[in-house]
Amino acid sequence: MGGKRAYKMDPKMEIQVARAAEVLKNGGTILYPTDTIWGIGCDATDKEAVAKVFAIKKREESKSLVTLVCDLDMLARYVKEIPQAALDLIEVNDSPMTIIYPNACHLAENVVAEDGSAGIRIPFNEFCKQLCFRLKRPIVSTSANLSGEKPPKGFKEIEQSIKEAVDYVVSPAMEEKDSTHKASQIIKVGMRGEIEIIRK
Repeated sequence: MGGKRAYKMDPKMEIQVARAAEVLKNGGTILYPTDTIWGIGCDATDKEAVAKVFAIKKREESKSLVTLVCDLDMLARYVKEIPQAALDLIEVNDSPMTIIYPNACHLAENVVAEDGSAGIRIPFNEFCKQLCFRLKRPIVSTSANLSGEKPPKGFKEIEQSIKEAVDYVVSPAMEEKDSTHKASQIIKVGMRGEIEIIRK
């Protein structure tokens, strides 16, 4: 009977997901909507693709990048051990939350911070989940602005230079109404249950 899917994706979304995933598989960069703000993305396991993202943003590679995964199973493949405190936060969380995990693994080295940690989020919106699922790898999600400038609240606020620099621009129609239009909260979690709020 072939593979099963729990629900049918909207045909327009399916086309956009397929096109974006193909670009990512080939080491390209995309401009896409997330559950927070528009992001610049690439395959988070591809060092050269990640370098392209830093170049587009004019950002120093010494700064780590947030990545998206579709679910806990994918998360577990890129973190050596998920702290229980992180699982507890994910279970009760009802708004976009990026967690900084210790001991990241199998991600591009220019995604990971100097201490070996990585900021990873399971997005709420369907487009990002389906894109990660289709790619079968984490996707970089960094705000679609030049380094030092304010993140755009919507597609119209994104610099034309960024739109022209990426390899594919996802249709603005994919921006979901429930996107928060602001950056996610960031929480750092330690293996012993330590919790540090980096950004509210």
